[in-house]
Amino acid sequence: MTTITPSPELIASFVDIVGPGNALTAPAEIAPYLVESRGLYRGTTPLVLKPGSVDEVSRILRLASETRTAIVPQGGNTGHVAGQIPREGKADMVLSLERLNRIRDIDPVGNVIVADAGCILADIQKAADDVDRLFPLSLGSEGSARIGGNLSTNAGGTAVLAYGNMRQLCLGLEVVLPTGEIWDGLRRLKKDNTGYDLRDLFIGAEGTLGVVTGAVLKLFPKPLGHQVAFAGLKSVEAALALFDRASSLCGPALTGFELMPRLGIEFTTRHIPGVRDPLQTIHPWYALIDISTSDSAESAERMVEGLLEAAIADGLIENAIVAQSEAQRRTLWHMRESMSPAQKPEGGSIKHDISVPISSIPAFMAEADAMVMAAMPGARICAFGHMGDGNIHYNISQPLGADKEAFLGRWREMNAIVHAIVLKYNGSISAEHGIGQLKRDELASIRSPIEIELMRRIKHAFDPAGIMNPGKLLRQD
Repeated sequence: MTTITPSPELIASFVDIVGPGNALTAPAEIAPYLVESRGLYRGTTPLVLKPGSVDEVSRILRLASETRTAIVPQGGNTGHVAGQIPREGKADMVLSLERLNRIRDIDPVGNVIVADAGCILADIQKAADDVDRLFPLSLGSEGSARIGGNLSTNAGGTAVLAYGNMRQLCLGLEVVLPTGEIWDGLRRLKKDNTGYDLRDLFIGAEGTLGVVTGAVLKLFPKPLGHQVAFAGLKSVEAALALFDRASSLCGPALTGFELMPRLGIEFTTRHIPGVRDPLQTIHPWYALIDISTSDSAESAERMVEGLLEAAIADGLIENAIVAQSEAQRRTLWHMRESMSPAQKPEGGSIKHDISVPISSIPAFMAEADAMVMAAMPGARICAFGHMGDGNIHYNISQPLGADKEAFLGRWREMNAIVHAIVLKYNGSISAEHGIGQLKRDELASIRSPIEIELMRRIKHAFDPAGIMNPGKLLRQD
């Protein structure tokens, strides 16, 4: 493939904006910015720019619009659909937000934090904790994921059930438009009905409309009570009944309800150091239940114990444990969060980030399992995730002894099987990872022509030169 190369003069003009020390051109330095975590997509770029101010971002985009230079915004490069990866063979320039990492203000009384888009998620969590507040977004990649990427993909994570995803956790944005203009929407208001909600256009837009450079994020009082239980179940139907019971009994105190299969437990105990099976007995399915209360530790204990006692008496739970310390609570969550990386040593894994209505999860799982096994006998299905909000990571590990490349070559085929069942249940083929390059063509085939046309009109209105993250989310004709 012939790679398009911009002129040395154009590259020099971009370098002048950020300075030579903040512009990468050497192949070894550029390499980490060109591949996503699963290795499915590798791009090319002549230049990685690392601006240190909003003004520098503005100057980069203004020059890019004038010269029709494609720009790919990138945060922590933790995305799973290659939305942050430049296209192969093109002259896309990567704009890394890693230097925009300043916490601008924190207001514990108003329960907000104002931060640069390049702040690492874990640093936002710590800043909130330092003033006795909670920022609830939690992801397996929180040590490297950056807030701008979280916003641009409308990230979810493990606490959506109680706190919502990034769209619900954001009050205001600062965005540099493709023209270089800066929109200062850093408002701290919970109530503001003054025209179109521009903020929501940029959240989830995957960098196709502009570059998010700052955000006002919601904080919450830290719970006084916190407890985690881990239960063994005989079926997905039992898990759904347990979730219904937990929702009724615990209400807003139910902050997490995660579903895990036996295969996932086996993978994590086999490959993740320090992970042990929490129960002495083997069960087909497991649920991790997280309870947070605002009044006392005792209330969380009583709530969990009451839930488990009633569920055991009714036959919903076969066995269960309650964490006896904060360290044990972290250990149980670590096992759940390790379920994705634990699949890698088992060979190829075909991923699905889907959501269906919560009450449809058992029917979806049964139908999907049957169709996948019919198409690929011996496939090992590791379906787990956020049952409390309907988001299941329906992953398929290669059959034992199978050829990895041949297995991964059937990615689109297996996606088509699973996604057809998702759509039958009025679900989504992308619950929290976005569209990027991976699902771009599929999006065009499942959304109505008017929806795609409206998206294109929005894209053209904000980015008439077509420089912002081209080839992502919307298919180029």
